[in-house]
Amino acid sequence: MNIIDTVFYCFQYLLFVYASVIIISYVVLAVVAVIECFEYYKKNEVVNYKNVLSSPFSPSISIIAPSYNEELNIVENVRSLLSNHYSNYDVIIVNDGSKDNSMSKLIDVYALKKVDILIDTQIETKTIRGIYKSTNRSYEKLIIVDKENGGKSDALNAGLNVSTSQYVLCVDVDCVLVEDSLQKIIKPFLESTDRRVIATGGVIRIGNACQIKGGEVMEVNLPKKLIERAQILEYFRSFLLGRMAWSRLDGLLVISGAFGLFDREIVMAAGAYDTKTVGEDMELIVRMRRYMREQKLRYRVSFIPDPLCWTEAPDNHKIFISQRNRWTRGTIETLKKHRKIGFNPSYGSLGLVSYPYWLFFERLAPLIEFMGVIVVIVLAFLGNISWAYFWIFSLLILLFSVLLSSVAILAEELTYHQYKNKGDGLHLVLTAFLEPLFFHPVVVYAAIRGNWDYYLVKNKHWGRMERKGLGQKK
Repeated sequence: MNIIDTVFYCFQYLLFVYASVIIISYVVLAVVAVIECFEYYKKNEVVNYKNVLSSPFSPSISIIAPSYNEELNIVENVRSLLSNHYSNYDVIIVNDGSKDNSMSKLIDVYALKKVDILIDTQIETKTIRGIYKSTNRSYEKLIIVDKENGGKSDALNAGLNVSTSQYVLCVDVDCVLVEDSLQKIIKPFLESTDRRVIATGGVIRIGNACQIKGGEVMEVNLPKKLIERAQILEYFRSFLLGRMAWSRLDGLLVISGAFGLFDREIVMAAGAYDTKTVGEDMELIVRMRRYMREQKLRYRVSFIPDPLCWTEAPDNHKIFISQRNRWTRGTIETLKKHRKIGFNPSYGSLGLVSYPYWLFFERLAPLIEFMGVIVVIVLAFLGNISWAYFWIFSLLILLFSVLLSSVAILAEELTYHQYKNKGDGLHLVLTAFLEPLFFHPVVVYAAIRGNWDYYLVKNKHWGRMERKGLGQKK
């Protein structure tokens, strides 16, 4: 056996070991997640959330939503955020230097007037040009912050400065919130007595093709495009399996930037959002956890499986690749910036479990998979490949992927069962078979592009998510 054959043999062996470890970890996480999900569902299915709604002791919450050039949907988006059935909240819309007519529309529709409000500027941001409130008492919970453009993180920081609430719910302005989302998302903060809950996330659902009226989801439909349906499965696995498991294991490293509730005091103490990263949501959670650990404070980051928020996912490959490119670069930035915690016993499970998992199975997985494809091509070209082994191994990976997706679909069907139309379950299972063949390669390509842009192009741009508006298409 020559040196080249030895190298390829070793790589194949390591690839097999790597794949085996990933499969085992996915199985463990799936089992833990299913247990956690069903325990939560049984515990909360008869909870009367009106008690939280009507209680005079309900904690104060600010919903902070950055907005940039949202002229087409801004009025309806704000109306949706204002329709939440909670007793003690306000809505802070941060107009981040929009160049369209967003601001004038808000002023006209919501009867806004500029007001003088003393702001405790704990975090430096771009200049705030004005703060507006409505002269119509129906919109007394609404606050509009008009500022110079500084990006999403800067806009969120401006909202944090303006807020005086105990908790802040950071959302995308175009998200549609379930009417009792605040009652449910605040519950982990109220229930925990032995540790301080610093952040809680909830399940985000893809609203493409859903019928939405007056800021409320009237009918849930499956999209027709494979790229949209595949993302629904991806969200099932990510939220119902992945994040539920990591929440139970106290190792959650990310809460989606589209919907997350935070303890404002801890957010500010940790330095708020980093304006120099494109993965601001993950970076903030890691920094908050690192802060609590270094201060020797008992804490937890929670996650609940309730479907609390509906958002729009990319419906074409160009926008999808741009989004996942940014997610990859954000992951690289966060792991690099906080590499001190990696494999460091001083940070407990955060450094010894969560960080290594994200490094090896989230950060490096696309690169290793891509290298595996290159090795297979080279071996095929050299005529030195066992096709029987190759096809058996590929079939096992495909079947495992389908099985994992099926478990996520089953968990959804047995709990919140959002997709009730005839044939939806069958279409989701069919998508589970098609996803590894036609969707996953695009995900890997986007991740490779993200690495290329980060290390070679030095791309620091957040990227642009072109939206058509929820409820605008079926």
